[in-house]
Amino acid sequence: MQYEHHAKSSYCGSITGRSFVQGDRKECLDRMMKDYFIKCPRYPAQDFRSRFRMRRELFESILNAVVNHDHYFARKIDVVGRQSLSPHQKLTSTFRMLANGCSTNSIDEYYRLAETIAIENLKRFYKAIEAIYRATYIHKPNREDLKRLLRKADKRGFPSMIRSLDCMHWEWKNCPTA
Repeated sequence: MQYEHHAKSSYCGSITGRSFVQGDRKECLDRMMKDYFIKCPRYPAQDFRSRFRMRRELFESILNAVVNHDHYFARKIDVVGRQSLSPHQKLTSTFRMLANGCSTNSIDEYYRLAETIAIENLKRFYKAIEAIYRATYIHKPNREDLKRLLRKADKRGFPSMIRSLDCMHWEWKNCPTA
């Protein structure tokens, strides 16, 4: 079987028995920015939301918070003198893995990330999110939180939201036991 050799990709040898093909990071970044992040992206807002499970504005807010917290996510020159991955490349791959439960290998083709980099991005992302949002969101709900959540749930038609869905007093027309 013959494989096409892309002019902008090159074989760089083997590391612990695995081959490594250098993808064109700039081309990948340009495509991703045109797909999702420019003023008039190729994919509309509802596609962004379905792929990343959030609005683009929320994504950008989290991206800025994470970059400001951990400079690992900022764009810089790497150890071999190349431009490193952009914050958008690092976080879109992380969010796609989280939103879709996909493996590191499944995001390689679009994002051009090695498995080790994807895993490192994910680990650093978790640590940054915990540090940034712990005081606000990552804690046991206090009495005020519970009241606020119950009011919000009641407005949306989910009384007693804090309990298990099985115990809610909410009728679901498609429930197999209804």
